[in-house]
Amino acid sequence: MFLNPERVSMPDIDSDFCYERRQEVIDYVVEKYGKSNVSQIVTFGTMSARACIRDVGRAMNYSYAEVDKIAKMIPSLQNKNVTIDKALEINAELKLIYETDERVKQLIDVSLELEGLPRHTSTHAAGVVIASEPLVNFVPLLRNEEAIVSQFTMGTLEELGLLKMDFLGLRTLTVLRDAVNMIKANKGVEIDLDTLGFDDKAVYKMIGEGKTVGVFQLESPGMTSFMKELKPESLEDIIAGISLYRPGPMAEIPRYIKNKNDPSGVEYVTPELSDILSVTYGCMVYQGAKRC
Repeated sequence: MFLNPERVSMPDIDSDFCYERRQEVIDYVVEKYGKSNVSQIVTFGTMSARACIRDVGRAMNYSYAEVDKIAKMIPSLQNKNVTIDKALEINAELKLIYETDERVKQLIDVSLELEGLPRHTSTHAAGVVIASEPLVNFVPLLRNEEAIVSQFTMGTLEELGLLKMDFLGLRTLTVLRDAVNMIKANKGVEIDLDTLGFDDKAVYKMIGEGKTVGVFQLESPGMTSFMKELKPESLEDIIAGISLYRPGPMAEIPRYIKNKNDPSGVEYVTPELSDILSVTYGCMVYQGAKRC
């Protein structure tokens, strides 16, 4: 873990656990630090364009058919929510009805005022906040179904200086657990995932051939194509590949592959960097950031 003295907020700690056993981790934290010192974190669902129009229509006693017709005029672009303002720009029919039908105009005008406001609360999929004393001394709490959650969102909790951790339930880990159990039950072979090495050439050959279905972070079409081009030979290659395949660092992919295939072309700004950058063939690879 890297702790930057210039960082003003608490460190961001993410941990992945078997999807079906995540609650055990939360229960452990509650037992260790105290029930009153630990809670999950609230998230607020907001009123999207279509939902907002439907809710407003119900409140104004419009008929279902009338409201449904207007709501369905809000288009969906590449599975992204479109705002009411944007819908009025791109849907000429909606714009015409808005300008000529007073009831529709009133419905949309009220919806425009409410769009984007919080509609309901839910529990954050991963976030857990931990304090050194009862959380009620710092933040208001509420019971959200079976969970006790903070009434402040993650950003506000961090501003208050509280420690927020992400306990992520990862289905891939559940699949690995089930696979190990099935192999033991059907073949009588016990596999300890914690002792597996990282030098199995057959695995890297398989990934380099594009056989990545079910492989965490490598199974998307773009990533599969990249792995076929990269031909990884070590775990370092895969780590660097995952870090490179993001906006910004993608520009370094050709240079990385070229230097990997021809290490004689690797250059260092200063010899002191060779120990650090040798595993990435001279490229400064940072996850989610451009090369410095």
